[in-house]
Amino acid sequence: MRKYELALVLVANLGEEDKLSELGKIKEIIARFGGQITNVDDWGKRKLAYEIKKVQKYKEGFYYFIHFDAATSVPAELESRLRITERVLRYLVISLEDK
Repeated sequence: MRKYELALVLVANLGEEDKLSELGKIKEIIARFGGQITNVDDWGKRKLAYEIKKVQKYKEGFYYFIHFDAATSVPAELESRLRITERVLRYLVISLEDK
């Protein structure tokens, strides 16, 4: 098992229930493929560095950083599902070095 960090930005026009629902779905994907979440850091709503245009233009987003332990195949599976999720503006999965 390796240590990973998922940086995630959700669209800013979500209600509290929708935001928690999306976060729950992402946690479920990690768990389904054998990953174990160690920490979820909620940074809240923040201004984006640049405007992102999907269906509409977004200037803000909800930032999350999720730390998890998983097999090396899990990040690819996670990214393939995040890529098609409409409420996700940006994501990045990185491998953390073991200390």
